[in-house]
Amino acid sequence: MFCCGYCTPEEEDSQDATSSKKNNSSLGKKMPMKLYYFDGRGTGEAIRQVFKLAGEDFEDVRFSMDEWPKHKADMPFGQIPVLEVDGMMIPQSAAIGRYVAKKFGLAGKTPTDQAWVDACVDQFKDHYTEINKWYYTALGFANHGDKESLYKSVYEPARDKFYDFLQKRLKKNGSGFLVGNSATWADLLIADHMHTILQLKPDTLQRFPEMLAFKKRVEELPQIKKWIATRPKTPF
Repeated sequence: MFCCGYCTPEEEDSQDATSSKKNNSSLGKKMPMKLYYFDGRGTGEAIRQVFKLAGEDFEDVRFSMDEWPKHKADMPFGQIPVLEVDGMMIPQSAAIGRYVAKKFGLAGKTPTDQAWVDACVDQFKDHYTEINKWYYTALGFANHGDKESLYKSVYEPARDKFYDFLQKRLKKNGSGFLVGNSATWADLLIADHMHTILQLKPDTLQRFPEMLAFKKRVEELPQIKKWIATRPKTPF
């Protein structure tokens, strides 16, 4: 360090060490991850809830529908959600969910549990694909026909298959969660989807009492309960 003749050698060494420590501390400090998504829950909400359940900071960047076209070209696959980590952009909701869940210990505690978490998420994705004509019509994002006809022909058969699978899984696991003895990101993903479905059709899951109890259990986790009470109110 240059001291202009006013430092003793000992002071100079001490100041050099202090300066080096500050610089290293500054260089080592990482910026919070940024999640880019619409101003809604959608496929970004389970990712937000992973951060909340883990008690980790992140920047929740929300685009309005009017703002989105200006940012579309900046995203790796031209879609969101996207997670920015130290300047690197990670696309695809399931990839992001798995990434943050593994990082924060919410992806299953053993290799077998991790495989089951992935299986539950993948089964949900299959279900989501099966119901999307009714789902997007009911949300007002598309028009694939008469909403009530689609509910009967598209949603109900897919609903019965999916929630029957999940109720059996819950009973077999025995902890009140889908995998292991504590919540994973699969629980967050599915409970949040149920929240949206029940907004659209309040009585549609009445024949699945174990699943309704599961949803309540997930939403009563202290960190999730606090987030639900304070998050922005959005239509989806």
